[in-house]
Amino acid sequence: MEETTTEPLRFALLGPLRAWRGDRELALGSPQQRAVLAMLLLSRGNAVGSADLVDGVWPTPPAGAVPVLRTYVSRLRKLLEPGREKGEPFRVLVSAGDGYALRTGLLSTDLADSTRAVTLAERHRDAGEGELALRALDSALADWSCPALAGVPGPFAEAARLDLAERRLGALEFRLGLEVEVGRPEAAVPELLALRDAHPLRESVSELLIVALDRCGRRTEALDAYARARRTLVDELGLEPGPSLRALHARLLDTPADSAPRPESARPDRGGTARVRPSQLPADLATFTGRGVELARVTALLTDNQGGVGSPHQVLPSGTCAVGVIDGMAGVGKTTLAVHWAHRVADRFPDGQLYVNLRGHDPSGALTDPGEAISTFLVALGVAPQAVPEGLDAQTALYRTLLADRRVLIVLDNARDTEQVRPLLPASPGCLALVTSRNRLTSLVARHGARPLALGLLSDGEARELLVRRLGAPRVEAEPEAVAAITGRCAGLPLALAIVAARAALHPRFRLADIARELSAGQGGLDAFARGDDIGSDARAVFSWSYQALSPGAAALFRRLALHPGPDLGAAVAAALAGVDRRGVRAPLAELCGASLLIQHAPGRYVFHDLLRAYAGELVAREDSAAERDTVLLRMHDHYLHTAHHASAVLAPFRETVPLTASTTDGEPLRFNDSKRAMAWLRAERLVLRSVVEHATATGRHDHAWRTAYALDLHFDRLGYWHDLMEISRAALRSARALDDPVGQAHALRSLGFGHTRFGHEEEALRHLGRALDLFRREGDAFGEARTRRALAYQANRVGRHDVSLDHYAHAGALYRSLGHRSGEAGVLNEIGWTYILLGDHQQALEHCEKAVLLQQEVGDPGGEASALDSVGYAHHHLGEYGAAVARFERAVELYREIGSSYLEADTLRHLAESHRAVGDTGPAREAWAAALALLEAAGHAEADDVRRDLRELDP
Repeated sequence: MEETTTEPLRFALLGPLRAWRGDRELALGSPQQRAVLAMLLLSRGNAVGSADLVDGVWPTPPAGAVPVLRTYVSRLRKLLEPGREKGEPFRVLVSAGDGYALRTGLLSTDLADSTRAVTLAERHRDAGEGELALRALDSALADWSCPALAGVPGPFAEAARLDLAERRLGALEFRLGLEVEVGRPEAAVPELLALRDAHPLRESVSELLIVALDRCGRRTEALDAYARARRTLVDELGLEPGPSLRALHARLLDTPADSAPRPESARPDRGGTARVRPSQLPADLATFTGRGVELARVTALLTDNQGGVGSPHQVLPSGTCAVGVIDGMAGVGKTTLAVHWAHRVADRFPDGQLYVNLRGHDPSGALTDPGEAISTFLVALGVAPQAVPEGLDAQTALYRTLLADRRVLIVLDNARDTEQVRPLLPASPGCLALVTSRNRLTSLVARHGARPLALGLLSDGEARELLVRRLGAPRVEAEPEAVAAITGRCAGLPLALAIVAARAALHPRFRLADIARELSAGQGGLDAFARGDDIGSDARAVFSWSYQALSPGAAALFRRLALHPGPDLGAAVAAALAGVDRRGVRAPLAELCGASLLIQHAPGRYVFHDLLRAYAGELVAREDSAAERDTVLLRMHDHYLHTAHHASAVLAPFRETVPLTASTTDGEPLRFNDSKRAMAWLRAERLVLRSVVEHATATGRHDHAWRTAYALDLHFDRLGYWHDLMEISRAALRSARALDDPVGQAHALRSLGFGHTRFGHEEEALRHLGRALDLFRREGDAFGEARTRRALAYQANRVGRHDVSLDHYAHAGALYRSLGHRSGEAGVLNEIGWTYILLGDHQQALEHCEKAVLLQQEVGDPGGEASALDSVGYAHHHLGEYGAAVARFERAVELYREIGSSYLEADTLRHLAESHRAVGDTGPAREAWAAALALLEAAGHAEADDVRRDLRELDP
């Protein structure tokens, strides 16, 4: 009898790739065919384009790869649906655009089962049900074997194996941490020891091991475990442990032996170490009106949040964060209410307030990824950008650990759905999360006990009071009929009322009756924002009326701002979008802000309300032709490309550059007189620049995409924006491949490989850097080859392969000498010197770094000279030549101060303090550490804690 697809299909991904229909195992075909199947399975029902499948299966696609791909798909379809009648549509593996998708509702996988088990364990853990959580985690880990996807070839499978291995390790850490929490640390210790030996550079494993040993009463062994972890990190990476591990060590030293500490990041510091207290709430609205009932309902969350165990007010499960959800249509005032209430109760949360706009309904599609939001929160809580882990699970775990035992208010504004919100919810019962959304997040209510509040329109009395607060009682009371007409036309929508009030306030001599007549003449729908009534049409009527009152220049700018892909924008790019100079854009920007059509949320930076952005998007699509819109976007991308290269030229004047074609537009890029201004621009535009590169790739402006990414990659790395570095590098690689530009591909691969090195993804780093090296050598690009060899040398040093590192540096140095690039040669000499420092050969290090100093002085690169001087001082210090070390450190500090490199100045000041202390000069040591502390505190850097500890040790 012929088989049918009614039998269940099941796939195994967590070991060798296997499949069954019912009880019968299927033969999955060739390795490449398995690779296609793996990509489709891991895409979780989403379509995968043919080009992405080809790139994922073959490192170097063969000629005719697409026809071969179609053959694999055809064979898989026959395998998965053997009983399909000819002409009958496919049900399991379906076509989607130019690619394919697997309908996940018709199959199951061990990975999905494991993921659900981990989620169930999190819910049990959050509810205080530790034993149930452990059982769920045992189930989650039961099917894992290493490596996942064994035997499946291709770049995608290689990356997926790394991701799955990290997920397994995260689940294993979760289980072992729970063993400790439920009172069985002795059961966790043997496995933690084995895990520590397998992953000696993973600080989270060392933290768990230290806590487990201490709770077993083995304090000495716990301290030895810390010493071993620190020694490994210093020897292998040249880095001190992160703030969480260092703080745990300090607690071990400060806590009595019978009181086992939790990891430092999970509790308040009681040893004098300062904790960062974030204060991220936007400004409150001074003219906030009404909403008394709604405010009282939100305030009831405080009872949920503050009822202790045994309290008659306790309504939440133990260990649960109170959550409130404010939902309502666009423009109804959800954000205004949430922010106003948050300011009123901020004093109830002594550990600070966090805020993020999740942009869940941004018309541009610029949704805030949960990982991006958590990364921002982690930095606000004191984690250095470089220390933010990769992967949402790891970020969420660190975020919840940092919030344990703290009282923090978290406002999650403009959420799209529960899945976007869930990772951002803390587990601490002392925290409170307030969510706003246009959607009713019913699963958040059902699964997390969130209290819902549906925010409606303003009553007639509240609408009238809003006008009184903004225009004054005498003016409103003088024309009651006009006020009634205005409030009726605005239908109680606060955003519409605010725009009308702004119009009236800007023209105090206008009669309200005239304004009401103008408003009644407006037209439009904004139907997408209506919720079963005619509010949408009323909103557009208000917007169209206000838009028609704009000057021609402001109206054109209003439309074109909707084309910008970033979360906000600066005045300079507004000028580029408008096609005027920067002086000429000031008046239309002020006009738009005065009319409440645009918000200046920070000096010189502007943002739309989502509803207004949607309206502007409709207008630009209707009133500006496709050619005009394309010209505007070209000006914008020219502006960012050339500004990014100007910033790079100031920050790294001796770095080799890629040639740019002359701009054909009047995009007026910014130029910078010094590195401080260039660095400030990069910091302010960080998220915008990431969006711009991705937008350029998505809209086919591929040359702009990879060249903008090249200008940014070095500085994103130095600023610690490693997640952004990875994203712009991936976009650049897609664009360079679309252009079939081997040099662009090589630069993107080098940047992507270096990003993988930062995250410790050794195999991925080597693969990308190796491909970059091959491309640069094939194209005869000596500069690119030298830069890539330096990246490969850095990667080799991270894993202790110093001989490989020195070989790469030798080749890089020879290339720079052949090019006559003295700055590059000097940089290599300094890096060779640092490699000898890692090897413990400080005399050799001294010789190479001193040569680097002389070369940097010769070419006139103060930043390079300061870096080399710091290395020379470090070598002198370890040779016991403290006077020479002090002299070099002091000169390096002067140079860093001149160029405005505050973090590197602080780092060298710390080295200087160590040399002073080594000879007993406690006064100068104290001054150097105090200066370093001031710089790190100003930057909100987590290393400030280390300096405070150094100062305490100096003066017990």
